[in-house]
Amino acid sequence: MTPRPRVSPLAQRLRRLPNPRFTGLGAGLFAAATMLALAFLDRLLLDGAPLVYGVLFLLVSAVTALWVRTADLVTAPISVPIAFAAGAYPIAGGTGGFGGQTMALVTTLAVHAGWLYGGTLIAGLIASVRKVRQMGRRQTARDAAARAAATRAGATAYRAAGPRPGTRAPRPTVPRAVRRG
Repeated sequence: MTPRPRVSPLAQRLRRLPNPRFTGLGAGLFAAATMLALAFLDRLLLDGAPLVYGVLFLLVSAVTALWVRTADLVTAPISVPIAFAAGAYPIAGGTGGFGGQTMALVTTLAVHAGWLYGGTLIAGLIASVRKVRQMGRRQTARDAAARAAATRAGATAYRAAGPRPGTRAPRPTVPRAVRRG
């Protein structure tokens, strides 16, 4: 039995964190709802500080990419910019009706595009790394299955081929009843 490698306390704590798996739609809804709630809190507590909103968006982008199912990894970098735009409405601070609100939202999205690109990049990188690791695990499983099949096929072929040249054939066994008789 091989000894198990020691795990750092940080890794042990991270393993105890929740590890939900959202569908693509669920990840988008999670990101949008979280960013909207954080934007309202930001506006209420900090008067819509864009720096706080941007840093929180980076965190939500990373969590969204980590919590999406592996089958839906491609949706993470798509849904986080939509979540940024949904949450930008409360911190935009526009006045003067629909036109003023829309212009404030567009201006906020343009001015804070760096946060938007950063969060999208984080989600894309995390999703890409997760996809590459998944592909590696699948390849390892395929290789192991192929090795097992080759071993089984080789053993069957060895038994079917009989003894190798230059070796004695095994003595045939005769049942005891036949030997005495």
